[in-house]
Amino acid sequence: MFSLSDHPHRRYNPLIDEWVLVSPHRTKRPWQGQVEPPPPEALPAYDPTCYLCPGNERAGGFRNPDYAGTFVFDNDFAALLADVPPGDMADGGEPGHPLLLARAERGVSRVVCFSPRHDLTLARLDLPALRAVVDTWAAQTEELGALPYISAVQIFENRGAMMGASNPHPHGQIWATESVPLQMNRERATQAAHHARTGRALLGDYLALELVRDERIVCANDEFVALVPFWAIWPFETLVIARRDVGSIPDLDAAGRDGLADILQQLTTRYDALFQVSFPYSMGFHQRPTDGGGDPGWRLHAHFYPPLLRSATVRKFMVGFELLGEPQRDITPEQAAERLRRTMTSAQ
Repeated sequence: MFSLSDHPHRRYNPLIDEWVLVSPHRTKRPWQGQVEPPPPEALPAYDPTCYLCPGNERAGGFRNPDYAGTFVFDNDFAALLADVPPGDMADGGEPGHPLLLARAERGVSRVVCFSPRHDLTLARLDLPALRAVVDTWAAQTEELGALPYISAVQIFENRGAMMGASNPHPHGQIWATESVPLQMNRERATQAAHHARTGRALLGDYLALELVRDERIVCANDEFVALVPFWAIWPFETLVIARRDVGSIPDLDAAGRDGLADILQQLTTRYDALFQVSFPYSMGFHQRPTDGGGDPGWRLHAHFYPPLLRSATVRKFMVGFELLGEPQRDITPEQAAERLRRTMTSAQ
């Protein structure tokens, strides 16, 4: 008899209309062998050479204020600029050929320091400090989303050198774009189609299923649920979903913002405890686009994509078939969720 826990199969991701190959038979025991925890990080509370610490000089001669909470500034090496002239063009600047098309893209790139403390992470912030980060994200979303040429506000964090973070100081980024980015556009289409068909939010219906089955839930509170999605690609990938029909962080009331801070603390401390390491990941929120499209079926959610596979020093790579065919995983989402759920969150 066919079994999801024993036999190779494909799982459908209704959020972006893609498939993932799952091969559970390849690794009957996902965590074989001894796990050697790496030595703990020894970072100072203040680093005089860090360009994100309070009072220090950044590139270009800018100096940070002596900030005591969160601190936001325009990225000194911004990927997006506000003063790009509009237009379509092709190679050589000629009018756009459909096979050689390029399009000007305006936007804003900002950096958000979560704390003045150089030695902290989201997992190590207390709840009041995490709530302050949530409030900063909300304020930035409102400010940038109100710009007439901005269609989407993407909040994200690359945590750890393994995920390309250039500085260990606790910080994330915000990129506000003139166009709705590819992944958000895919989610917009699937969520809109589901809402048009059912009158309900796709992620609301999906969350209701997960709460009943209780196989992939990692942690939860009254406002948010963190789970390993049925279609997860990365070994310990998680999806954080709002319980209520809210489309963006500014839409959250006080209880919702407290709940978001709490679920982030619960999830990130579990990550850190899993392999006794400050867990690397790329994380980002998908909020309702700000271009006035309405999006009645959009549900606020966040994706966590951590690369670690079996230990703090063994990671998953997307190579071969995954680059040329489709994503593939060995550890089932159910196994990953159980491991995260049972992890002691008190470990640091």
